[in-house]
Formats: sequence, C-alpha cells, structure tokens
Amino acid sequence: MQRRLRNEPSSLKELGSLAGAAGYTVVAAVEQVRKADPGFQIGRGKVEEITRLVKKYDAGKIIFDNKLKSVQAYNLAKETGIEAIDRFQIILEIFTRRASTKEAKLQIQLAKLRYELAHAKEKVRLARMEEQPGFMGLGAYEVDVYHRAVQRQVHTIQEKLRKIKGKRGLHRKRRRELGFSSVSLAGYTYAGKSTLFNALVQEAVPTSEKLFTTLSTTTRIVELFGKRVLLTDTVGFIDRLPLTLIEAFRSTLEETIFSDSILLIVDGSEPLEDIERKVSVSLDIIQRIGAHGIPIVTVLNKIDLLSEFEIQKRTEVLKAAASNVVPISALHSINISLLKQELSKRLKNYVHVTFSIPLSDETLSFLSWLFNYADVRNVKYENNYAKVVFEAVSSFVDKVLGRVEQYGGTVKELVELE
Repeated sequence: MQRRLRNEPSSLKELGSLAGAAGYTVVAAVEQVRKADPGFQIGRGKVEEITRLVKKYDAGKIIFDNKLKSVQAYNLAKETGIEAIDRFQIILEIFTRRASTKEAKLQIQLAKLRYELAHAKEKVRLARMEEQPGFMGLGAYEVDVYHRAVQRQVHTIQEKLRKIKGKRGLHRKRRRELGFSSVSLAGYTYAGKSTLFNALVQEAVPTSEKLFTTLSTTTRIVELFGKRVLLTDTVGFIDRLPLTLIEAFRSTLEETIFSDSILLIVDGSEPLEDIERKVSVSLDIIQRIGAHGIPIVTVLNKIDLLSEFEIQKRTEVLKAAASNVVPISALHSINISLLKQELSKRLKNYVHVTFSIPLSDETLSFLSWLFNYADVRNVKYENNYAKVVFEAVSSFVDKVLGRVEQYGGTVKELVELE
C-alpha cells in the first residue's frame, strides 16, 4: 500500500520487491493519491477496500510504503484484523533474515530497539485500550518500566558493538599500514555490487536476485595493472534508508569512509528516471556517512541488456550527476579491464623503489614481511646482499625505508609513479 501526492513517483514496484525479499507473497497492491490522514494514513474508503481485500485473500499482513505512526498502525489493525507495518519495518525484517555475522545481527537488534524506544509510550498506551495485532502483550507494562527495559537492552548491545568496532579499527589500522590502496564498492541494492566484486577478485561471494544480499563487508586483494589494491564489498543503499539503520550500520559503512576511491555501481538496465533517482539516493547516503570528497568511479552495469543507443543515452544522463562513467557487464566481464584502468588513475600515486640490503636473519625476516605486505616486483641475491624492487603507497614506503636504513641498506632508486 502506498499513499502519495500527485507529484510524487509511485514506489509500489520497489515495495513489492522488498516484500518478496522479506519472504512475503504479494496478493494485492493498492495506491492512493491524497494527503495523509492522521488516523489511518489513507482515507476511510481505502481502509474499507483493504479490509475487503484482506478477507478475500486471507492476507496476513499489510505493508505500507509510508511511515506509520503508532496510532495509525493500531487503527488499521483494529479495522482490518491484521498487523500493518511500514517500509522501515519491512527493511528490518529483510536485514534480520539476511544477517549472518554477529556484528550485523547486533546492529539490526539495535535498530529495532531504537525504533521501539521512539514508539514505546504510545504503543503501551494503545495496547492498554485494547490489544490488536502488533500491539499484543504490552497492556500489562507500565510505560516507564517498558521504556527503561528497552533502554537497558540498547546499552548492552551498544557496548558489544563498541568492542567489535574496536577490533575492526585495529584491523583497519593494520590494513592502512600496508602498502596497498583501498577501494569500496557502493550503490543501490541489487545494482550488481557482489557480482562485480566476484569479477574483480575472481571469487564467489554470494549474489542473489533479491535485495540486500550483502549485509556485512568482505575485503580481498585485487591487482589493477600491477598495483595490488584492497577491495571491499559493502551493504547496499535504498531510497529513504532510515537514519536509524544508517546509524546502526555506520561501523560497516565506515569501510567506505576510509577508502581511497569508491566504485559507485548503477543498474543500467532500469528506466532512466529510476537510474537518476537511485544515483541521487546513493550520492546522498555517501555524503551522509561522511565519505564525500573521496574520488568516485561510476559503473554503469548490466550493459549486456542494452543496445548501443541505450548505453550511450544512459552514459550521458549519468555524466550529468556522477563522475568518471564506465559502462560494463559484471556478469559477462565486459569492459572489466577498462574499469580497472579508470580506477587505477584515481588511486594514490605509487612509489617505485629499489634498495640494497645486507643479508642476515633479521633482514631475511624483514624481506619475508615485505613480500606479504607490498608489491615486490623483483629480488636478486648476490655477494651476500639482496637487491629489491617494490612498489607501494608513499606512507608505506617511508616505513620500509626507515627499516632499510636501520639494517645498513641503501636506496638505489626512488620514483613516484603517475
């Protein structure tokens, strides 16, 4: 169900996709163009129509694209006999079904509890009047007791997430100390991020035709024209992604904030108006999480489903809103090499270094470490010395050269690469 104003676009198709992703079968879709009704969100006539549809299809739940106030959900449940939920709640249900890591599960619990805190007093008040679907078992609670109980759960989960965030920060610090740049994949859900990730790293990360396949981050090393890069797949965006969810998933989205570059994935097979809307949503979320200013390469995906004219038209439209547009097909690996080339231009300049170091147990251990954490291009052993050629970002090079000097080595060549 969606209530919208005359100048607002219909979101029923996307709402249907969300319902399907949450495991529901859609039996009817209803839309109304009017101002919001304070008691029901929709008009009395539409409530009666929905009540008839509920009985006809023996429906189990009503899903609204609009945000429902507690009193509206209560009144709808009272009239129709089944629970009414809104867009935020259906997204939470999807996230609950898809969450696989401890962190993702805790983040979802936190979002649910924050939602409960915002509605606790009104829900308890309404439940005391008469229990309805979605308002069951709350009548016995004192409002303040219920509110404090939810707050205690929030504090407990926040403490657990702080510990996980601390570990994530240590992992990120270790990665930042390596000689590699980092790239994050971002974009609207079901744009093909995980499929592109697989194409770039040649690995099978789960993909699906349903929304929100990826709810936690996956990081791998990929080579871009001789440069080794850390590539991270992150949670997808969606229109009107609630602030509560953005806050809950901030630690996951931080991987985007600390990237050297962002690949913004766009589903090119969709209508132009949808492409423009979803790009706008994605760029807005990137800004809201604090990742603005990071170089972006915009990826027009799924071109295998388009004609040459459609590819050209969509590329022109994208260039008006986003930068550095590259048309590809992640599924069929079309233009992946071109994408790597464009991305490599946006990364930090690498430094090409040649040094010589005397061989010892200490320096052999150092060289083993360098092989693990930098792009070593060549090593020659002669006259009890090792001549090493490697490339890395400048901050890592400074760290390496300090140790080379410590072990009595000498720098032969130092060139900044374009």
